[in-house]
Amino acid sequence: MRVLLACEESGVVRDAFIALGHDAWSCDILPRSHPKHITGDVLAHLGDDWDLMIAFPPCTRLTTRGRYRATAEQCGDGERFFMELASADIPRIAIENPKGVMSTRFRRPDQIIHPWQFGHRERKATCLWLKNLPLLKPTRLVDPEEPVHIDRTTGKRRYSLDYLPGNVDRGRIRSRTFTGIARAMAEQWGVF
Repeated sequence: MRVLLACEESGVVRDAFIALGHDAWSCDILPRSHPKHITGDVLAHLGDDWDLMIAFPPCTRLTTRGRYRATAEQCGDGERFFMELASADIPRIAIENPKGVMSTRFRRPDQIIHPWQFGHRERKATCLWLKNLPLLKPTRLVDPEEPVHIDRTTGKRRYSLDYLPGNVDRGRIRSRTFTGIARAMAEQWGVF
């Protein structure tokens, strides 16, 4: 299969598909030194005869929290980009994003998964919008991590991914796909 990993800078999902023999390409505006990485605007490559696209559009302007820090124009740009990916002329599409506004602006996600369903203890609700793809089946259930902190006033629970050090690229770390999820995507969606 020819697989496009849209907005995937890390290459984790791309490499999972390549390991199973697929012609998988990541595409992101950030450069990476990998022979199967396209540096540039993914919208220019949507018509390149793909069998499957898994897209990871930037979530900063699509999450509820991120919208408070953005202008209306920035939010609109994020929604338009998401919709261009969703409406691409590609037979099978999965779009991954955290919980946010696309559940009401577009439609509810087909599925919400967590890393602890795929062998990682972290809690991170991840929405999947699917076109001509089955729901992703959990592959290795593990006990989810306990909260690192519970606010006594609000009851809000915080987990390890909420407490990354300030000197690291938080966005890049938080957006990286867990290897167990990447492997499940390749094994379950790479069979058409």
